[in-house]
Amino acid sequence: MDKIEVGEVFTISDEDGAEQEVEVLAALSLDGTDYVAVSFVEDLQEDTEEDIDIFFLKVDQEGNFAAIESDEEFERVSAAFDDMMDEEEAE
Repeated sequence: MDKIEVGEVFTISDEDGAEQEVEVLAALSLDGTDYVAVSFVEDLQEDTEEDIDIFFLKVDQEGNFAAIESDEEFERVSAAFDDMMDEEEAE
C-alpha cells in the first residue's frame, strides 16, 4: 500500500451514498494499523479552525478507508492523534 500523505484529497461515500471530498490532516500508525484524521474539503475552505469537524478513519490492507468500530479503538486513536498534535506544536 502506498503511504497516505497529509494534504491528499480523497472522495468517500457517506451512509446515504453521497460523495464527499476529504483532506488528510494527519496520519499515524498504531498497533500495526494505519489511521488518518480527515476533514471535509468544503469545511476547510469555508470555516475557521474551531468550526472544522475532524474524523478518524482506519486504513485497511487494500488502502481503503473504514470506520472505526469500537469506542475503545476510537478513544485510543483520538488520544494518539492528540499526543501527536501536542508534540508538533511543541517543536
